[in-house]
Amino acid sequence: MSTRGINFLVNWMAEHLPETASDDPVLISDLADQVMKAADKAGIGMTEITEEVPSVFEVIAEALDHGEGGGRLA
Repeated sequence: MSTRGINFLVNWMAEHLPETASDDPVLISDLADQVMKAADKAGIGMTEITEEVPSVFEVIAEALDHGEGGGRLA
């Protein structure tokens, strides 16, 4: 994963994931869509994020499972 891609993903998750744990697949899917749209808007290609993380959905799901939202990742 590119440094720029991982930094964007980690920072975005820290700012946008809810602080409470969740395993809601609809919420996770929506968040995955949001982060990819935000990355595109910031000029970061999908491949910069998915080179080593084939599933943004799974990364977000794991973070939510461990309660790592709300600024705890940065």
